This record gives sequence, structure tokens and C-alpha cells, in this order.
Amino acid sequence: MPVALKNDLFLRALMRQPVPRTPMWIMRQAGRYLPEYRATRAQAGDFMSLCGNPELACEVTMQPLRRYRLDAAILFSDILTVPDAMGLGLHFETGEGPKFSKPIRTAAQIKQLAIPDIGTELKYVTDAVSLIRRELDGMVPLIGFAGSPWTVGTYMVEGGSSREFPRIKGLMAEQPALLEQLLDTVAVTTTNYLNAQIEAGAQAVMIFDTWGGALEPDDYRRFSLANMQKIVDGLDREVDGQRIPVVLFTKGAGPLLADMAETGCDALGVDWTTSLAQAREFVQDRVALQGNMMPSILSESAEVIEKSVAEVLASYGRGPGHVFNLGHGITPDIDPANVEIMVDAVHRLSPAYHDQGTSD
Repeated sequence: MPVALKNDLFLRALMRQPVPRTPMWIMRQAGRYLPEYRATRAQAGDFMSLCGNPELACEVTMQPLRRYRLDAAILFSDILTVPDAMGLGLHFETGEGPKFSKPIRTAAQIKQLAIPDIGTELKYVTDAVSLIRRELDGMVPLIGFAGSPWTVGTYMVEGGSSREFPRIKGLMAEQPALLEQLLDTVAVTTTNYLNAQIEAGAQAVMIFDTWGGALEPDDYRRFSLANMQKIVDGLDREVDGQRIPVVLFTKGAGPLLADMAETGCDALGVDWTTSLAQAREFVQDRVALQGNMMPSILSESAEVIEKSVAEVLASYGRGPGHVFNLGHGITPDIDPANVEIMVDAVHRLSPAYHDQGTSD
């Protein structure tokens, strides 16, 4: 019998249901800004060893919840576990980020790319999900996640991180159907992967499209959004009578949020380049919104942090459907004490935007 949630504000907000205050979590909340995370990563030896150890992945997932009054946990993992499971040989080089030893360079590689067995190749992730759910014991919901096919595809084709994406954009221009074949294979794999996370205990899932904003609008719809749509359509959206909300996040989406709201997702992440007031106008309250304080604000004074929290809350305005978050991941240079200032400000200031009851 599933353990009842003690705090379901996050899930209720994603479903645009009334809440007494605005729930919050932080993208990359388990990360290098926390000294306890750095200690656990050192214990693991390297980043991928940390991801691959369910017990240690559970430990770092729980660490921010011990410090802060957050309303959701998010699985500690990486978006590139999917192409690693597809045999591309993921490794991390100091100072250079992720690299693949077998990047996609030929049509033959794309045609031979196999959909991995999630239960074998990514069992360490689903084991971590199950362990985290048990450790949470109903404290807050657990978010599972994956990268969007476009974003994951950029790493697969470029061989690592890129800012200009010359190889994948060249493939898009010269052999668009071949690129669609690659992205479709990633989309099927990602759907299976997220469904496995849901089966293991994830209570909401999020798709991170970090590089969708690098595309022109029409290309975005064809090569990024269409594949996220396939995933949304293929997800298990109900478990034990409970809805599993789906959040899509495209960095730099802007007006394309309106198109994203048509996918059937429950919520959209918003970065700081679009105000929540603008985003709410784009989506016409069809979906919830998550965001969107600029991460660098957390390096400022307490007064500046509180002012920014107040501005984000005011930008969304009254009513349900807002999850407070940063507009992108928290950076390693942030003082953990400043995160506490932000969390406290959200708890103190957000009840004024809601009609239901009092803050917990």
C-alpha cells in the first residue's frame, strides 16, 4: 500500500488546484553548492559513479530536504544516462564536461542505434527511484526526469557540450529525415525510461529541453516539440488512482510556451527571459507554470533575494498553478545560507496570493 503524502502541495499546484501557499523546489537542488554533496561525490570517486550508486544517489537527493523546507525531491541522475545506455560511452573530463567516446557521425550509426532494455541498462536509476521513495516516506513527492530528445541528441551528435551545434544543425539541414529517425529512437527510449521511473515510484516527471531555444521556431516545433509530444502521449499518467503530472521545460521558449501548452502536459517550466505574467498570457491558464527567479540573484544580498522572490510571486499573481523555482539550475558558487533566505521568503510571502487556508 503506497505511503500517503504528508505534503502534496507540489502535485496540487501542478494540477492547478487550490493551495495555501506557493510550493517550491530548486532545479539542481542536489548539487555542488552543498558541502555535503561535495563530500558524497568525493566518496563516490566521480560523477558517474555517484549516479550509478543507488544508495549514494538517494543520499544526495535527500540532502537538500534536510536543510530546506522544499516541497519536492528530484531524482539525482543525469540526462545523458539515456545515450550512455544506448552504447555511446559517456564519460566526464575535468573542466570539459560530458564526452562520448562513440558519438553519432554516420547514417549507418543512426540506423543501427538500438533501443536499450531499461530494466538492464538503467536499472541503477530505477533502483535509486525506489530507494528514494522509501526514504522519503511520504514527506514530499519525488520527481523523475529525462532530457528531451533534441537536447540529448545534441550531445550524441556533437560528442559533448556545444554552444553552436554545428554537426546536428548540419544534419538537420542536409538530412532532416535522418535526424528525425535518430530523435524518434531517443524519444521511444525516453518514454520507456520515464515510464520505468514512474513504475519505480516517481510521482511527477519533468522533461528538460536545455537547448530547444537554439532552434528557429519552425525547427523547434519539428525537431524538439514534436518529440516531446511523442513522449507525453506515451507516458503512464495514472498510478494507483493518482495522476502523474508532466512538466516540460525548454530554456528560452518565450512565446513558444503557447505551443508547448498544447501537448497535453500539466505544467511548463519558465526561465527568467520570460516573465510569469507573459507566460501566463501565452498559455491562458491551460497549464501550471514553474519558475522563474534568475539563479545569479542567489549571490546577492538578503534584501535583493527577497525582492526578487516578491517580484516573481507578483508576476504570476493570484490563484493556483504556480510552482516557485529558479529559471534554471542553481550554480556551484551559491552560499547555501542564501538559499535559506529564498525558501523562507517564499513561505512568508506566497500565502497572500492564495485563498485557501493558511501556510503550513
